[in-house]
Amino acid sequence: MFRKSITALIALAIFSLSVRGQNGQPLYYMNLPQNHLFNPALRPSNNFYLGIGITGINVNVNNNFFNLSDVLIPGASDSLITFLHPDYDINKFLGTLKKSNFLTPGFNLQLFGLGFNAGNDLYISLDIIERVEGNISVPGDLLKLGLGGNEDFVGKTIDLNSLNAGLIWYREASLGFSKLAGEKLRIGARAGILFGMAGLNLDNRSLSLTVNDDYTHTFNANLMANLSGPVEVYFDADNNPDSLCFDEEVLKSASFYLNTRNMGFGLDLGAVYSISRKLSVSAAVTGLGFIKWKDRITNMKAESQFTFSGFSVDDVVNGSKTFDELADEMLDSLKNSFVYEDDDKPFTTMLHPSVILGASYNLTEKFGFGLLSQTIFAGGGMRESLTLSANLNLGNSLSLTAAYTAANHRYDNLGAGLAFRLGMMQIYLITDQIPVYWNRITSEGSSYPLPANWNKLNLRLGINMVLGNNVKKKNDKPMIVIDQQDKIKK
Repeated sequence: MFRKSITALIALAIFSLSVRGQNGQPLYYMNLPQNHLFNPALRPSNNFYLGIGITGINVNVNNNFFNLSDVLIPGASDSLITFLHPDYDINKFLGTLKKSNFLTPGFNLQLFGLGFNAGNDLYISLDIIERVEGNISVPGDLLKLGLGGNEDFVGKTIDLNSLNAGLIWYREASLGFSKLAGEKLRIGARAGILFGMAGLNLDNRSLSLTVNDDYTHTFNANLMANLSGPVEVYFDADNNPDSLCFDEEVLKSASFYLNTRNMGFGLDLGAVYSISRKLSVSAAVTGLGFIKWKDRITNMKAESQFTFSGFSVDDVVNGSKTFDELADEMLDSLKNSFVYEDDDKPFTTMLHPSVILGASYNLTEKFGFGLLSQTIFAGGGMRESLTLSANLNLGNSLSLTAAYTAANHRYDNLGAGLAFRLGMMQIYLITDQIPVYWNRITSEGSSYPLPANWNKLNLRLGINMVLGNNVKKKNDKPMIVIDQQDKIKK
């Protein structure tokens, strides 16, 4: 059971590595209520909005070293092969690896959203969002060892201190505001209480690997794996993890979803400054916060030196081992290296903060250009992106954006966003990357297209109920427009 569960997780991670995403930058300059999730100082042109259930759905996967075409590639006669195929050029892939290679999957579901104009240029927002955030950081040498073999590492010690992993599922209930502070500055803040549902955290205090002359691997480890959630881990007589299973009864209980024992706090801060009628700049710091996990705790510790026989995907390629046999060997070694800690110690996970800097130039009151820089801090590293967008905002009746993003060492990321209003309903769809190059794959007599360099996945969609529109009309007094959405009197 333990092997099957962990193998399934590894398979899911490998699939996720085939795409990568950022965090939906095209949304920033669109006239949508959800843009306050990027900068709490931003506000839409409508006076009131309400969203329940499907008001905001966001799926994103982000990594810095894998494309879809690195995993699934055309083979002989347009057949499809994977990285385990003998014809796959593994050395070409190994040459693209970074010193630190990361994967950050995420899923957000906005269960409830409310925003309204409270008078005196004050805008109030309330949100309840279900969030799943993951981060895996793998040293490049570890991937080269597993995929390329031992030869280049015999007699060497590899520093694995940058190996990190974490996955958290939590609910955020937040209150925010946006208000003018003077004639040209608008400030905003959003603070929330966080309720942890389930969390997994690898605390890597020290880790190194030595490849011995006989091709065995010796680990020097000081690790702590912390788990909170509806999962039972069973241990053998030596206190090593033996099996794992989900507690289905807990998942059926309403008390699990209303759990308040794993509490935390989150904070976003932002500002927008109007330099002139056409030019404005903005800045935000989001994702500041933490969750303290206290409920259903399991602690496992690896603090020792242990040795196991070397493993390589090469064994699967040449047919000497099956992938299941290789996974079993690896999992046996990992399983026997961890021991159960019976203290049930609470642990803390930090959110992934980001710094966002933006500038917008409005050619007209309805059309302009935006420049956005985003830096995300996760797993001890920084992930940066830069987006240039063209934006058309016709009140909240129609909002269009076309975006180009440079991120993750890729420079062919084209994105787009569309939002339109049908009566009181505002519908929107946003993607960070539209595949430009395609391969045609033939399999079992059928032919279908496959993106050639799909390196990014970020999709947002939802429905809002909106009322009112405070966009300037022709007979209004002269106004200064902030980010095509806000206005202040001269």
